[in-house]
Amino acid sequence: MSVPVSAAAVAEPTRLESLAGAVARTLPDQLHRVPNTCRELTYEVAAGALLQVAAVLRDAPDLKFEMCMDVCGVDYLEHGRAEWKTQNATSSGFSRGVARGPELDAPLAAGRRFAVVYHLLSISLNQRLRLRVFCADDAEPMVDSVTGIWAGVDWFEREAFDMFGILFKGHPDLRRLLTDYGFIGHPFRKDFPLSGNVEVRYDPEKGRVVYQPVSIDPRVLVPKVIRHDNRYDPALTNAPVATMGKPNA
Repeated sequence: MSVPVSAAAVAEPTRLESLAGAVARTLPDQLHRVPNTCRELTYEVAAGALLQVAAVLRDAPDLKFEMCMDVCGVDYLEHGRAEWKTQNATSSGFSRGVARGPELDAPLAAGRRFAVVYHLLSISLNQRLRLRVFCADDAEPMVDSVTGIWAGVDWFEREAFDMFGILFKGHPDLRRLLTDYGFIGHPFRKDFPLSGNVEVRYDPEKGRVVYQPVSIDPRVLVPKVIRHDNRYDPALTNAPVATMGKPNA
């Protein structure tokens, strides 16, 4: 039996490729298209070309990305190397989901740990695009601030600085945004302890809040057991729906 396909579903790939063609014509050899599965275009740009490319994406007649909806940091420290690939597990449930192999110990390429991702929207043309730039220095990640192009990214860049420690060169007021005063470290980095380094409590003797080293024992929160979900058992999903018969009047 054929499944009807909506006109919007058919037109979506065409619209994406039309936008991709406009990007290729406007910014030839300046952007690298990244494969994705979310039906949006994603491009990678060199850090040195970020400001130039961002200005073109905003001003080009075929692009017109007037708004930057979000800016987020990414830490690729363990990307593709995690040993908790829990697709299978032993019946006892006490072993790891996958055996650790030598490929998991491969070092991360320099300049590929921290990235900044910009989510762009064109209101006038009703189209979206994602832009990613990697920080060249893993020890002190830094990219140019795009506040001069999209003023609304001010707090987004401050959030990425606070959570990931990414510096934005040229930002007018780069301060922490979410963490407490005197906070040390950046909570969203992959090497930051899950329970943190410092905890806060009220000291009744001192009559004030005090900071002290965290007292929580570190533990792994990734589940080690994959249980069978009976809801998706073919014997149940293919069964006819039970109905309650009404009593005769």
